[in-house]
Amino acid sequence: MEFEDALGALAAKVHSQRDAIQTEEATKNAFVMPFISTVLGYDVFNPLEVVPEFTADVGVKRGEKVDYAIMRDGEVQILMECKTSRDALRIEHAAQLFRYFSVTNARIAVLTNGQVFNFYTDLDAPNKMDDRPFLVLDLLDMDETLLPELRKLTKESFDLESVISAAEELKYVGALKRAIAEQFKDPDESFVRLFTAQVYDGRFTQDTRVQFTALVQKAAKQFVNEQVNDRLKTALGATTPIAPVVSPAETGGPLTSGPPAASDLMQDHEIETTLEELEGYQIVKAIACGDVKPQRVVHRDAKSYFAVLLDDNNRKTIARLWFNGKKQKYLGLFDEQKNETRHAIDSLDQIYEHADTIRATVRGFAS
Repeated sequence: MEFEDALGALAAKVHSQRDAIQTEEATKNAFVMPFISTVLGYDVFNPLEVVPEFTADVGVKRGEKVDYAIMRDGEVQILMECKTSRDALRIEHAAQLFRYFSVTNARIAVLTNGQVFNFYTDLDAPNKMDDRPFLVLDLLDMDETLLPELRKLTKESFDLESVISAAEELKYVGALKRAIAEQFKDPDESFVRLFTAQVYDGRFTQDTRVQFTALVQKAAKQFVNEQVNDRLKTALGATTPIAPVVSPAETGGPLTSGPPAASDLMQDHEIETTLEELEGYQIVKAIACGDVKPQRVVHRDAKSYFAVLLDDNNRKTIARLWFNGKKQKYLGLFDEQKNETRHAIDSLDQIYEHADTIRATVRGFAS
């Protein structure tokens, strides 16, 4: 399985099974071992590559174990400590990693709960594991810019020196991105003050803070939406214009494709692709990637719905996201006769509940 495909398949598995996982051992078996084997490419049953319950006595500490040690040429390269998928990761969970990091040759340590993988090295002091990770991989909210660096830790493409050399920039850029995202989601007073001072000359009173907190949050969301739309327009402008997907119900006939009519081009200006639609697309894509390569799954936005397609072919519609309604959102799925059924959803997470239907549709098109 290709690297990206393996990540997508594991992400779908984590989402569909994490609520059933009760113990640390179950987390290891269901999520962590597949990550080591299918994503990183190491043989979990070969002790020359992966040593479970790795022991290295540290000072007065005897018999302590780290969950996994990944080996290359007889040397420990990566240490991995696991917690249950129900636990949010905290640095306190990494006590054994800190101790083992200083007495082995490992330059990479990983703390994980099966969904989030925190990667550490020794940027601050030699042979002493940093307090902050240089790379954070969340399988349910993947930052695709990190994947080339993660690939360098796979068995096939192992390049430790390149990872270490990039680690400092990754560490701080990643931390800054997470901090900015958190401020966009829930701005604190200092963030609100910073931007209020750029546009408002009055005193920053309690009423001003309340008013501008809402305004800053709204402006941040609109800015992100506009950036996404600009990128989409730029990408589409570099290619032949694509006609929006039109349903039989809207046209009175079968699905069609071809150059857009003038009226269609006018309607295109009214189409706004939202972050929620793009996030929904990424979920459908992650599910579909268990059966096809990621690059085969694309999207097209129309005025009334957002379509997810296989091979950029509107006769191979995997799903439709009906997110333009003011109250209720729907996920449109298709049977073997290509009849669409709309399923009401209240959150994007509910898309995963229809993973089997999505995969069946993809397999039907790909066969």
